[in-house]
Amino acid sequence: MSREMGRALAGQVALVTGAGRGIGRAVALAFAAEGAAVVLAARSRQHLAGVAAHIRARGGRALAIPTDVTQDAAVEALVEEAVAELGRLDVLVTAAGTASFGPVAGAKPADWDAMLALNLRAVLVCCRAVLPVMLRQRRGTILNVGSVAAERPIAGAAAYAATKAGVAAWSRVLAEELRGEGVRVGLLVAGAVDTPLWDAIPGAPDRARMLRPEDVARAAVLMAALPPGASLEALTLLPAGGIL
Repeated sequence: MSREMGRALAGQVALVTGAGRGIGRAVALAFAAEGAAVVLAARSRQHLAGVAAHIRARGGRALAIPTDVTQDAAVEALVEEAVAELGRLDVLVTAAGTASFGPVAGAKPADWDAMLALNLRAVLVCCRAVLPVMLRQRRGTILNVGSVAAERPIAGAAAYAATKAGVAAWSRVLAEELRGEGVRVGLLVAGAVDTPLWDAIPGAPDRARMLRPEDVARAAVLMAALPPGASLEALTLLPAGGIL
């Protein structure tokens, strides 16, 4: 057996949003290590170039496409270019996201717009954009990155939790709609993860106690690598010390 054929995602093409850093970067690296050709999407051309170079230096395949996933036309163009270059699309991971925290009483509705656009609406648009390809193939896996904040009340995280609760509801319904079409949908729910997202948040919890992005990536590989007859529709990954 060749080294390529022995890897869990050999021959597949995966599109990862938010691939420039954090969870998205870790997922992209892990998928490439398992044999997938990885389409990297994020706003930062510089970050994407670094991830692509890392993958190629280790013998993997990467296509970097700078994209603002909050722009519908950009998402459509992203999927079109990915398929034109690599011929198919087997996996979508929506890892792009942002967060800001604070009490509702001290917030303005406009403060939530960026989170709503990136954490929720962009996920919906990305899922919709890959469906024509996956339905035509009668094969595909969509993995949306959620958060325990959607399930357990964390003071100061109301708006963020609402975006992630929306992703969870969307994922459950989409999974049901696609159940007979060969396309499976999974929700990867994570506790606090040590990513650059926390850099701009004052008073963050102890990052040494958080999950590592690589922990989440390992779970994503598990979900994506299951045989076509199985679907892991929800997986919750927590730091050993609690949800933080």
